[in-house]
Amino acid sequence: MPKNQTIDRKAVKVKTTSADGPGDVTPKDSNTGRFPIVGLGASAGGLEALQSFFSEVSENSAMAFIVQVHLPPKQPSMMPELLQRKARIPVSAARDGQVIEPNHVYVIPPGIELTVYKGKIQLMDIVERRACHPIDSFLSSLAIDQGSNAAAIILSGTGTDGTLGIKEIKANDGLVLVQSEESAGYDGMPRSALGTGLADMVLAPKEMPKKLEQYFAHPRTSYGRGPATAAAASDQQEWLNKIFAVLRARVGHDFSAYKDSTILRRIDRRMGLNQIKSHETYVRYLRENPGEVEVLFRELLIGVTNFFRDPESFEALKTRILPDLFKQMQKDAVFRAWIPGCSTGEEVYSLVIVLRECLEKTPGQISLQLFGTDIDKYAIEKAREGLFPASIATEVSAERLKRFFIEEGDFFRIRKEIRDCVVFSVQDVLIDPPFSRLNLLCCRNLMIYLVAEAQKKLLPLFHYTLAPGGILMLGSSETIGGFTALFDTLDKKWKIFRRREVPENVRQLVDFPRGSATTEPAYGTAPGVPAAQKFSLAQLTQKTILDQFAPTALLIDAKGQILHVQGRSGKYLEAPSGPPSLNILDLAREGLRIELSSALRVAKSSKKNVTRKRVAVKTNGDIQMIDLHVCPQDSPEELAGRFLVVFEDIDVAPVAPGSEQVDSDELQPESSRIAELEKELRISQDSHQITIEELESSNEELKSTNEELQSSNEELQSTNEELESSKEELQSLNEELQTVNAELQNKLEDLSAAHDDMHNLLNSTEIATIFVDNDMRVRRFTSEATAIVNLIQTDIGRPLKHVATNLSYKGMINDLLEVLEKLTPRKVEVKTTKGKWYHMHIIPYRSTNNRIDGAILTFTNIDDQKKAQKMIEENTWQLVRAIFDMSPMPMMVLDKDAKMVIANTAFSEIMKISQEEIKGKDIVNLQGSIFQRRNHRQKL
Repeated sequence: MPKNQTIDRKAVKVKTTSADGPGDVTPKDSNTGRFPIVGLGASAGGLEALQSFFSEVSENSAMAFIVQVHLPPKQPSMMPELLQRKARIPVSAARDGQVIEPNHVYVIPPGIELTVYKGKIQLMDIVERRACHPIDSFLSSLAIDQGSNAAAIILSGTGTDGTLGIKEIKANDGLVLVQSEESAGYDGMPRSALGTGLADMVLAPKEMPKKLEQYFAHPRTSYGRGPATAAAASDQQEWLNKIFAVLRARVGHDFSAYKDSTILRRIDRRMGLNQIKSHETYVRYLRENPGEVEVLFRELLIGVTNFFRDPESFEALKTRILPDLFKQMQKDAVFRAWIPGCSTGEEVYSLVIVLRECLEKTPGQISLQLFGTDIDKYAIEKAREGLFPASIATEVSAERLKRFFIEEGDFFRIRKEIRDCVVFSVQDVLIDPPFSRLNLLCCRNLMIYLVAEAQKKLLPLFHYTLAPGGILMLGSSETIGGFTALFDTLDKKWKIFRRREVPENVRQLVDFPRGSATTEPAYGTAPGVPAAQKFSLAQLTQKTILDQFAPTALLIDAKGQILHVQGRSGKYLEAPSGPPSLNILDLAREGLRIELSSALRVAKSSKKNVTRKRVAVKTNGDIQMIDLHVCPQDSPEELAGRFLVVFEDIDVAPVAPGSEQVDSDELQPESSRIAELEKELRISQDSHQITIEELESSNEELKSTNEELQSSNEELQSTNEELESSKEELQSLNEELQTVNAELQNKLEDLSAAHDDMHNLLNSTEIATIFVDNDMRVRRFTSEATAIVNLIQTDIGRPLKHVATNLSYKGMINDLLEVLEKLTPRKVEVKTTKGKWYHMHIIPYRSTNNRIDGAILTFTNIDDQKKAQKMIEENTWQLVRAIFDMSPMPMMVLDKDAKMVIANTAFSEIMKISQEEIKGKDIVNLQGSIFQRRNHRQKL
C-alpha cells in the first residue's frame, strides 16, 4: 500500500447506516464496538456547568461520559443524584473494573483516583503526591487507552488541574473542549487550559453536546478513513500540495517534509471541527479564512511535552554519560547543548536541572549554555516565560520543585539561575543554520514526524554540529538508521550516541542549511490605502446626523462606568463635589438617580430593554421630562455585557406668560381627581413592591458577598505573607540590577575608550580610508581621505559616486563594483590632479558572522617612492650611457618596436644626431634620412 494511503491504526470507522435509513451517521463503530469516551473535569462551580451540559445530551448520543470532580475525601457524594435530575441517560457512581458502556455517565467516588485501562474503570487509592491533580491523572490514562477516541472537557474550577491532561489528550489526537471564561463560575481551570493553546473549541456547557456529536459523526474525523485507490492517492497529493502552498505563503513554513499520515490526521480533525466534508472545500476555506490557516498551523505543531519525559533516560544521561563528558572538559569551559523542537521548554529546563545536579559532583568551574529552538513562536514565548501550572508536581520531585522553582499561586516559575542558562529562539531545523561546537544535542521525538529524506539530511548535520566526543540523544522510537559510521552507540535502549571521528573521505556530505528569506504572513490591510483616510463621506454624514438629531446616549459597563457619550449630557448629568467619578449613578441629576438605578438592576437581571416613562429631572432650576431607556447589548461581540442608556426629551406644553395659575382641583371633577390619585397610589405600590424584592435580592447577595469576603480575607492574609517574601526577593533583585548596571556602565566606558583608540589608530596610520556599504554609500572615513575625495561629515549616507574626487584616475567606481561583485581585492596606483601618487587598495568588508557588508578603500601615499624611482631610473640611464661612451664602436639599444632608447657618443657622431634626439627615433627612418643627407652633400 502506498505511504500516503496508510490507515491510521487509532482510527475507528463510522457507521453509515442505521435504523433511521441510509446516510444516518453515528459515532459508534459497528465492527469494533468502539465509541467515543468523554472525560469531564470540574471543581468549584462545576455542578452548575455539569447540569447544564447533561441537560443537552441526547438519549442516543452513542458516547460514554466520565465525570472527575474535586470532592471531599471522607464525605458521601450526592453528585450522581444531582446530575440524574438533569440528564436523560443513566448516571451512576463508577465501580472498580466496570466496563464502560455508551449512553451512560460515570461519576468518580470521593477519595478515589480513577484511570481507564482497556475500556474499563480502574479505581485506586489516591497517592499523596497526586492528590491535588486527579483530573490530570485521569485524562492522561484516558488519552493513552483511547487515543483519538477520547475527548476532554475542562469546566469551571480553581487551580490548574486538567492542564497537563489535555496535553496528553491532544498528543494522542483526541478532542479538547474548554468552558468559556465568561460562563464559568470560577475561571481558574478554564483559563489555565486555554493558556496552553490546545483547546479545539471554547463553548458554554450547554453548547458542547451538540458539537461533540457532530465531530464524532463527521466522516473526516479519525473514525472513517479507509483505504484509498491509486487515483484517490493522486488527488490527495494534489490538494495536500495546495494546503502546503497556502501554509507557506501565510506562515512562512513548508510542511512537505512531514509525514503525510500525521498531516492528514491533523487536517481531518480541522475538517471535522468545521464540518467540511471534502478536502477541496477545505482548501478553499483556508484561502478565504486566514484565521483558519493560523489554527491549522498550530494544529500541525502540537508540541506536547512534559518535565523529565522518560525519567529513566535522564537518569541514564546523568549517571553514565555526563560525568565522563565533564571530566574530559577543561576548567572554565562552556558546556553547550542544543534542543531542537523544544516546544514550551519543559525538556530544556529538565536538562538544565540534570546538568546542574551533575556539575555539583564535578570539580572545576564549567558554565552551561543551552539553546532551545522551535518553529512555533507561541511555544517559544511560553518557554521564555518559564511559568508552569502547579500540576507539574506530578512530574517533578518535591526536592527539585523546592530547589529549582518558585511557587507563584497556582503556578511554578523556573528560578533565575536556571533560566539564565538557556537561550530560546524561533528556528526551523530543516532550513535554518544550526548551532555548532556542541557537547550535547538532544533531539527527541522530532524526526519521527519527518519523512526519510529529511531524516537523512539531519543526521549528518547533527554529526557536523557536535564537537569531538559530543553526545547525540534521540527519542526512544527514533534511530540513526544507516549512519552507523558517524556515531558510536552508548545506550541502545535510550538511543544515546557519541560522535565518531571519521576520515574526510568517509564523512557524509552535509547538506548545510543556508536559511530562508521568509516573509511575514500577509494578514495586514490592503496595500495602497492611505492610513490617514479614516472617514468616508457616508461616515461623516452619519456623524453629523447623530450630533444634530439623535437623543443623548451613553454606553456603560456592568458597574455603571461611562465608556462613551453621544450628544450633550449636561441636562441629565453633573459632576458632584469631591473626587471625580465616571460612574453614571454618581453623576445623575436629582430625580434621575433612583429611576436609573432601578432600570439598570431590572435590565441586568432580565437581559431585556427597560423603559421608564415621564421621568422628571431637575436641570438648573427647571424640570425636564424624559423617557429613560436602558438597553443591554449582546452584539457585536465587543459590546457584549454593556448597556446603552438613552435620554429622550418629552415636550410639555408651556404655560402662557401672565396667565393665572388655577388650582387643578377646581378644574377637574371630583371623580377624575380620585381616579388620578388611585393611579398614583398603584404606581407607588408597584414601585414599593419592586423595591422590596430588590432589597431582598440585595440582602441575599450581601450575605454571599460577606462569605466571599471572609474567604478573601484569609486569602489576603496568605497573600500578604507571600508579598513580604516577594519584597525580600525584589530587594535582592534590585541589588542584582544595580550590580548589572554597574557592569554595563563599565562596559560602556570600555567601549568608548576602545572607540577612541580605534579613531586615533586610524588617524595615526596616515592612511586615507573610506568605508562604504553594499549600495556604495559612505559609512565612515578618516580625515586623510578628504585630500583625495571631497568628503564632509554630511556626506555620510550618500553614494560615493556622487562625491567629486581629486584623482585623475576615473576607474575607482568600476573597481569598487567589481570587488563587491567578485569579492576579490583590487590594487591600483592612482595619481591626483596635483601630481601626488597613491596606492589604492579595495577589499570586501566582512562582518563577524562572515557576511559581506560593503567594502573598504585605502589610499597609501607613495609619492616619495615614485620620486625615488624616477631618480633611480635617471641615474641608471646616465650610468649606462657612460659605459656605452667608453666603447669607440657605435652602439645603441632598441625596444621591441625598433625605436631607439639610448646610444653612445660614437653612434651620435657617425649619425650626426644629438643625444637628445635619439630617444624614440625609428631606426629605419633614421637611416633613410642619413642617406638623403649624404646624397645631398655629394651633389653639392
